[in-house]
Amino acid sequence: MVKAYAQEHVYKHPWERVTAASWRKYVDPENRRILSHVLEVDTLNRRLDPVSGKLYTTRGLTVHAPGPWFLHKIVGQDICQCVESTVVDAKAQSMELSTRNISLQKFIEVEEKIRYDPHPDNPTEWTFCRQETSIRIKPLSALASMAEKIEQRCAETFMQNSAKGREVMERICKYLEADSPMMAPPL
Repeated sequence: MVKAYAQEHVYKHPWERVTAASWRKYVDPENRRILSHVLEVDTLNRRLDPVSGKLYTTRGLTVHAPGPWFLHKIVGQDICQCVESTVVDAKAQSMELSTRNISLQKFIEVEEKIRYDPHPDNPTEWTFCRQETSIRIKPLSALASMAEKIEQRCAETFMQNSAKGREVMERICKYLEADSPMMAPPL
């Protein structure tokens, strides 16, 4: 069984500001307090393709494993290692992030995809974000009858953490907006 869901959000900030906020999401101590499920973020690789102009980045994330406490007891740990792959195409104004767990795969598979694009109704001022997440508990003899409930609980936790992430992104965007020099109107 797979639990999948999608969320959409409109940031009333330009694409450049939202994508800049995405890179700063885990840096600020206040953000780390709000996103307390994220323990560590390390950049593993960053490459700019000279032909396409696309930026490719791979980061390692250490997070508190999703799921209820009894699942942590069964699998023997509550920490999960994840890999986030990001592609930024500044020319096309798109940023795509794909994150998946690389530990605990015997028990759970989680994949999250986030995409930021200029909003079609107001492309210079707003950014459209689409997030898709899938969660699959692997059938364990002890958990087979509970897999659906565990997936639901994990999905609820992910949605709560997504809301926290959007809150942090909005806060960073407002900070960047206040920090950016005001453009003088054309003469």
